[in-house]
Amino acid sequence: MRRFIRVSFVLLSMIGFAVLPASAQEVGGGSSGQQGVELRPNYPNPFNPETTIPFVLSESLFDTGRPVVVTIRIYNLLKQPVASPVALRHPAGEGVPLVNLEYTRAGTHEAFWDGRDSSGRQVASGPYWCQITVAGYPPKIIRMFVTK
Repeated sequence: MRRFIRVSFVLLSMIGFAVLPASAQEVGGGSSGQQGVELRPNYPNPFNPETTIPFVLSESLFDTGRPVVVTIRIYNLLKQPVASPVALRHPAGEGVPLVNLEYTRAGTHEAFWDGRDSSGRQVASGPYWCQITVAGYPPKIIRMFVTK
């Protein structure tokens, strides 16, 4: 039975990856100096019930002198938005949702997700995708696993 669950989990994970938008199928962040934005692997992963999601905003994003607008969303296997993590140590305050949030400085930043959906319910075990979007740059995606 355990083997069946593991095989099913892997197959569902592969199916879920296939349904992501074609423009966002690159998993991982790439080099922050070349890409402007880097989404690093969350930790711990797998996790139960919460995780931290680091991301890097490079100096090149701030060349215009204007703030950079960042959005991070969590998606399920069906490509449905589940939640938005909150920003850690952001000037606007601790725990501000990371939806169209302005950043004024380059460097490594962190988001936090408590494993709950937008209605406050604990999500089911399985794979989820975290997508970061910064205006003018292609989205970056990482895969995360919730375990119970």
